[in-house]
Amino acid sequence: MKMTNSRIAAVDVGNDAVKALFGKLDSDLYIPNVIAREVEDRPVIGIEDLDDKDPLDNIHIRVHSPALSENNAIYRVGNLATKSSNSTELDPGSSKAEEDQTLVMLFAALAMDAVNEKTPEKGFKTNNGVIDANYTLGTGLPLREVKEGKDVGYRSQLLGSVHQVEFLVTPKYQGRKVNIKFDEVKVYPEGFAAYINLVMDNHLNIINKDLIDKQILIQDIGGLSTDIAVIRNRNVDDDKAQGFNLGVSESLEQIREEIRSKHGVELDSRRDVVDIITRKNDRNHIMVKGSRTSVHDITDRILLELAKKEYRFLRNVWQKNSQSEICYFVGGGASVLKDYLKTLNNNLDGFNIEFFEDEKESIWMMSNAYYKLISDFIRKNDNRKVEDKKGEKQKASSSK
Repeated sequence: MKMTNSRIAAVDVGNDAVKALFGKLDSDLYIPNVIAREVEDRPVIGIEDLDDKDPLDNIHIRVHSPALSENNAIYRVGNLATKSSNSTELDPGSSKAEEDQTLVMLFAALAMDAVNEKTPEKGFKTNNGVIDANYTLGTGLPLREVKEGKDVGYRSQLLGSVHQVEFLVTPKYQGRKVNIKFDEVKVYPEGFAAYINLVMDNHLNIINKDLIDKQILIQDIGGLSTDIAVIRNRNVDDDKAQGFNLGVSESLEQIREEIRSKHGVELDSRRDVVDIITRKNDRNHIMVKGSRTSVHDITDRILLELAKKEYRFLRNVWQKNSQSEICYFVGGGASVLKDYLKTLNNNLDGFNIEFFEDEKESIWMMSNAYYKLISDFIRKNDNRKVEDKKGEKQKASSSK
């Protein structure tokens, strides 16, 4: 298997957004995980200024892949989809490995990277306007799905075929097509990825020596699920790890609903709610008929409820793993609930818990980890080939 011109892609298809890193970290992408089905080409107002717009805000594609249950469908993706009346975000209880939406987001991110002229020479060939893009992919699934063995089917769907993305009414890329092929796909459990990030730098050197041999918990609060990984002897203890079908999405939806019924204000998506509760200035305020209005009562009540449930998960897992030394909270949900969880912990059990103060670090944690893991895989693979070649040469010269 030749890995020539295979570009590294580390993609975290999060419930809220896709975070992707490419190549020699020469490019990254952040796309909200929202899609909307389209029947035909969308009408564009002012088509002549289409090319002045940002492609990332106007991803409009047709996706052709045997891995999809709806083949050849047209989608608006990311920011463009949030403006549609029929946009879909992932639903609680859905399985990431089995949703078309996960694949559509993954393919869209790779296609956006493939057509981007700003990144260095990728070595992709173009035939009749179609880019042949080869990737070596590192990605992940929730612990629960890996425990159920869903990673196997997911991986083989990706590896087995060519996936085509055609850009329709997208600035700069209209009419371009990308054929995506995978040379290798590695699917990692998300909790383990968080651990890799805690203890290793980009070259997989150990940076956190004191953590390496401790028993630690990692509570990853996502949009739709919460995974608590138990790390012992540098591995995820599969039997002890637990996944719960609860994330922040439903609470965000509830906040959105209450703001609508109480203040008559329509927020486009859960993303807008996150913005209201996490932004630096004017946190927990919205504009109602042009005047600044607090929604603190609504957000506080609903988020505290959720934090209590999350805290209960922590308490239960810690009871079963009493020798744990620390729990790290990671994921987008953890940054939303941070203050509530800290307050509960101070008033209740006083566990040794730790948050990532840097929100950007917390959000990009999974894709960073996949990048480290897939790079390490390629490095080991290349070394093995060199060794094999040496062995063959020695054999040949000794048989002369």
